[in-house]
Amino acid sequence: MENLIFSLNATVPVFLLMLLGLFLRKIGWIDDEFASKMNKFVFLIPLPVLVFNDLATVDFSEVWDGRFVLFCALVTIVSIAIAAAVSMVWRDKSIKGEFIQASYRSSAALLGIAIIQNVYGTAKMAPLMIIGSVPIYNIMAVVVLSLFGPDQKKLNQKMLKDTLKGIAKNPIIIGIGAGILWSVLKIPMVPIVEKTVTSVAAVATPMGLIAMGATFDIKKASSKVGPAVLAAFMKLIGYCALFLPLAIKMGFRREELMAILVMLGSATTVSCFVMAKNMKHEGVLTSSVVMLTTLFSAFSLTGWLYLLKSLGML
Repeated sequence: MENLIFSLNATVPVFLLMLLGLFLRKIGWIDDEFASKMNKFVFLIPLPVLVFNDLATVDFSEVWDGRFVLFCALVTIVSIAIAAAVSMVWRDKSIKGEFIQASYRSSAALLGIAIIQNVYGTAKMAPLMIIGSVPIYNIMAVVVLSLFGPDQKKLNQKMLKDTLKGIAKNPIIIGIGAGILWSVLKIPMVPIVEKTVTSVAAVATPMGLIAMGATFDIKKASSKVGPAVLAAFMKLIGYCALFLPLAIKMGFRREELMAILVMLGSATTVSCFVMAKNMKHEGVLTSSVVMLTTLFSAFSLTGWLYLLKSLGML
């Protein structure tokens, strides 16, 4: 019972905030435009400040773990390769790019950080997990969506260059870089600055989750049922079942294992849909996977947490 309560305490508050967003949209207090602006604000300001704060206030030389970052990067690459291999099942080439991207790309920055915070109080290893996985997420999304684009037969090099520039300008990456630099240079955090940064960072999780819930549309989850269900299964169950035992065997525990879990098993990020649409894809399959994984990750993540806690790994 204690392990179950631990798991529910980690996941239920996250999804209750999403349900609050859904409820607020239902009663008309939040509309799609407002939710979109909330998402953009969280991405540009509070979330980067959150990861900056978690890194700037610790001794980075003690936090850095190259082995952990390399593991996250390699697992991400293998996950993409698996998704590409499975996509060969579908004869319709137009859905392959969307299937691959939606199968591997996690909402690690928002949902992941929220769950880790609920358990440990800070984002802990999440910034290092983001360093290892998110740049690969973005680059490979451009590659697969270009290769399997409805109007393209080869990789769009301009789009790839733009993505590389986008990664360099990504607010979360900038927040991580600034936090690392602040920590390495041992710049003191005066009380006025510390309180301001902490207050802004505290906005990230609740506002981001409410905005995500407000954009949820369960009707879209019924489209492209076959590919969507398979992609959702891979995202929530398949990769975790494959790579969590490996992570445990390599000695990752507690904060590290939690970060790996949310990297592998959190819901597909909504930015997948934005990128798919911008690259001329239909987007229906992507939106269906986002909806399904967002809905069912409440149960799957609770189950994985309960299992890992029962095994004494967290």
